[in-house]
Amino acid sequence: MNDPFDRLRVMSESNEREARYQRMAVRLALRGAGRTSPNPLVGAVLVRKGRVLATGYHRRAGADHAEIIALKRAGKRARGATLYINLEPCDHQGRTPPCTLALIDSGIRRVVAGMVDPNPLVSGKGIRRLRRAGVQVDVGLLEAECRWLNEAFIKYITRRIPFVVLKLAASLDGKIATSRGDSRWITGVAARHYVHRLRNQVDAVLVGIGTVLADDPELTCRVRGGRNPLRIVLDRHLRIPLTARLLRQADAEKTIVVTGPRAPGKKIKALEDLGARVWRVPLVRSGLSFPSLLKRLGRLGLLSVMIEGGGTTAGRALQENVVDKVLFFYAPKILGGDGRDMIGALGIKQVSRCRRIRDVEVKRFGPDLLISGYLK
Repeated sequence: MNDPFDRLRVMSESNEREARYQRMAVRLALRGAGRTSPNPLVGAVLVRKGRVLATGYHRRAGADHAEIIALKRAGKRARGATLYINLEPCDHQGRTPPCTLALIDSGIRRVVAGMVDPNPLVSGKGIRRLRRAGVQVDVGLLEAECRWLNEAFIKYITRRIPFVVLKLAASLDGKIATSRGDSRWITGVAARHYVHRLRNQVDAVLVGIGTVLADDPELTCRVRGGRNPLRIVLDRHLRIPLTARLLRQADAEKTIVVTGPRAPGKKIKALEDLGARVWRVPLVRSGLSFPSLLKRLGRLGLLSVMIEGGGTTAGRALQENVVDKVLFFYAPKILGGDGRDMIGALGIKQVSRCRRIRDVEVKRFGPDLLISGYLK
């Protein structure tokens, strides 16, 4: 092939094909969202001569890793194949043996990893082991997408606290409810269905006691095949009614009521008798300490928490700098100045001191808009 443009075209087609396999691995990994903590989301695709031999994804903590599932499905056909995987294969003994050893034994020729393992204790060790064994390893294909996939794991494994998402639904003028507290329904069916998909993926959802008293939510996931996250309520003075719907779920142990050091023992016992857990955390000037709560959730191995309101809780989370990402739904409705604000006071006196959002994206869900981004 003498024409350089023909060579460029072949290279481009090859790159596109490899990117397609890596995106397949990312999509596979997403199937495990909400079920693998404290492990990362990982998908694997085994390919030989342009043909997908087998795939796999990590389903839950303690189960086979993605590459092991793919190797088992491929069997002897894995020899000489290429593995596409969104994260560097592990090289340490955990609940399961090191995946690098199984990959080397299988006789695969090449590994294409989306990113290096962010765990500072193991980062790069899997790559080095494979290369020493003669396996070609390429790293960085679709790295941005792979890092987005495991953004919660990256924070957890480096800081040992969960990734925090602030999700709010508001009118165009930034109101989450009317002056009387009515908020059903500000957003439409498509947006609300997406929120339930998010609940299926995060480890916990969190609200303030004001939201519980106003809306009496269940905080459950209502998508087919979904599972409920942990339900966390910030309730400094234990005002939660014993008749609250989130206390009456079949999985009552998934409800955690977070209160202050001086909460009445009688009310705590009543909540625990219903199956809920009650945690006492330290107080700061603005209320219950978010950092203390996140550390405790991290010790449970939780990777992600989604704050769902209300305005006071959202404001305090922003004040304490614990929010990593925002998901703001806006409906084409106006509620007026007497409505309830989506975010409480932040004490900002100058625009130059505002909280800035980076990497902003806009999506549409029916008539509603979702604006997402990351706190700088």
